Amino acid sequence: MGETDARIRGTGLTAGDEAIRHAATVVILRGDRQAGARVLMGQRGAAAAFMPSKYVFPGGAVDPADSAAPRQGLLAPDCATRLGLHPVAQPPAPEALATAALRELAEETGLHLSPTAPPAPLRFVFRAITPPGRSRRFDARFFLIDASHLAGDPDDFSAASDELSHLHWIGLSEARSLDLPFITEVVLAELAARLSGAPDHGVPFFDNSGPVPTFRRL
Repeated sequence: MGETDARIRGTGLTAGDEAIRHAATVVILRGDRQAGARVLMGQRGAAAAFMPSKYVFPGGAVDPADSAAPRQGLLAPDCATRLGLHPVAQPPAPEALATAALRELAEETGLHLSPTAPPAPLRFVFRAITPPGRSRRFDARFFLIDASHLAGDPDDFSAASDELSHLHWIGLSEARSLDLPFITEVVLAELAARLSGAPDHGVPFFDNSGPVPTFRRL
């Protein structure tokens, strides 16, 4: 569904504003983490209601099925704990968010988690809530996964849907020259800082759920 967009069922309007939907996004890291690391990105359609023509990471809204039968063992305990902090609008369980991330990855890119991937292959690295006044609002959690944990050929997008075009791997610095949403630029900067050895001060959270925008660390 292109980062935090998804199939929208009904209007979902509440209190005169668009309801905040829960979403999950996948940042796949490929290659050497010190030099030459690349991420997978694709372009949303020009006619999309949310972030048209922008380059984004694979992702989208949580579906009921993700909560009904979540996959287990995808997250380390510290990630699950951080995902539960500052809840908004009855959040799904951490396992449901991770399940949604992998489902969206498979739908939009055709790529799947390898059955031989190690325990807890997803790392919760970023969270952002869309500000009021946008056509769609999401409480988006970003998960990092190493491309070595994927099954098959990471360059094979033959099973991808048509929701993202121009799927390709791109270096972190090169990616910032694309037409990106602001929050995606921030995620790329945060990831680059981590790979360069910056200390882990917690998961960044751009919280626009209330009347005053707030930056937190989870």
